[in-house]
Amino acid sequence: MKRTASCSCGQLSVVCEGSPLFVSACHCKACQRRTGSVFAANAAFPTSNVEISGRSSSYARAADSGRKVKFQFCPECGTTVYWGVEARPEATVVAVGAFADPGFDAPIRTVWTESKHDWVRMPEGVPEHAKGVMPPARQPPGEKR
Repeated sequence: MKRTASCSCGQLSVVCEGSPLFVSACHCKACQRRTGSVFAANAAFPTSNVEISGRSSSYARAADSGRKVKFQFCPECGTTVYWGVEARPEATVVAVGAFADPGFDAPIRTVWTESKHDWVRMPEGVPEHAKGVMPPARQPPGEKR
């Protein structure tokens, strides 16, 4: 399966093949500011299964966890489409909203709930963590560890 994520103007896109390693929701204040929403939904894919097209600009910062994160956004419309996390160099993380697919996989966990807005409710059974955790990487179909 191939899925395409893109910015608002369509200039920057990411094609991801296969299932995500994990999908998570992050409620940290930096993600709230980055997205302009109350949390971010993120899907990580093996970098080897990701094809990027178009120009991007970058913004690097230290996450609440202390790990470095380098965001790639469209220089035309400003949409953050994908990023890399220092702690997971083998993965490319893509903004779930950039796929514009209401059937996209639900999060397997939600992190930084200490700054979650009181009215936000995650699906029943999704583990919540007050701070960040490293989600386990799901083994893509057909790959052996």
